[in-house]
Amino acid sequence: MNKEQFNKQKIIDHWIAGSDDDYKTMIAMYDTHRYSWSLFLGHLMIEKLLKAYFIKVNEDYPPFTHNLLKLAKGSDLALSDELKINLTSITAFNINTRYDDYKRSFQKKCTPAFTLNWVNKIKEIRLWIKEQIK
Repeated sequence: MNKEQFNKQKIIDHWIAGSDDDYKTMIAMYDTHRYSWSLFLGHLMIEKLLKAYFIKVNEDYPPFTHNLLKLAKGSDLALSDELKINLTSITAFNINTRYDDYKRSFQKKCTPAFTLNWVNKIKEIRLWIKEQIK
């Protein structure tokens, strides 16, 4: 797609809608005790919001990456050290859930308390990014 076909708001809305759907699925996975999948969806949700923000500030398509910190830095978001660490940790949920050699150990790590802690952090990050997009 070339720049003439680039409808900035339509693409931003697309990423936000996908993120909102992933948010609901993250909660559903948590409620049904599918903890590692809940965190995977949390990663996907944040990734889509960061891509929406990337488009807003760069007026271009986001890079093909799942690395949340890279997306945030590419958008010049003001990131605290804590947020940088959290984005790096959340990015790992994508890898740990996708690949079988990591999956089993990650599933063991995803206790109800561990997952709830991260789901709450992901919810906070979600709201913060959505505020930045407005």
